[in-house]
Amino acid sequence: MQSNHSIFQEIFVGVSFSNEELKYISKVFKKKHYKKGTIIFEQNDVADEMLYIYEGCLRTVHLDDSGKEHTIQFAIKDWWITDYISYFTNTKAYMTLEALEDTTVYSLTKADKELFYTEISKVQSFIIRKLEAAYAAFQKRIIVNLSQSAKDRYLTFLDTHSEIEKKLKNYHIASYLGITTESLSRIRKELYNS
Repeated sequence: MQSNHSIFQEIFVGVSFSNEELKYISKVFKKKHYKKGTIIFEQNDVADEMLYIYEGCLRTVHLDDSGKEHTIQFAIKDWWITDYISYFTNTKAYMTLEALEDTTVYSLTKADKELFYTEISKVQSFIIRKLEAAYAAFQKRIIVNLSQSAKDRYLTFLDTHSEIEKKLKNYHIASYLGITTESLSRIRKELYNS
């Protein structure tokens, strides 16, 4: 079984810590397990945790006024996820966070994050780099959704998320792409028959 110290070295790749710093990290990062189907927080809750996925798969989903689901993000091993609007602004979440399979995470509350940055300042630049990459990925996703056909969005999804595509239900993928499950089936049939 892997020790917490080696797990934290795995999470914060490229950052070296003293034993004292690793002890502190062990205090602020809480290991949690979620069963498939667990709702971690719901739309309109306040999301006060940022989660690092150690194993499993989570998704954020927004339910619009008509009751339609819009999957915003999938997260697998070595990804971070939360409702960042809620987490950073202490407002109600726009999204629900759901476990799509049994998942183990390391959770960092907003209050602990502020102390964490103060106690171990070198982590702040690591987190900023991760958030910059996430921000760039979200911008790319917006551009793809606005400018590509449904078929091209699916091909981009396969290119970006090939390691999880088989784990997801069709309606999860369709809601991520902004199409119906019937459209997704048509696109797949067209691709596999060509």
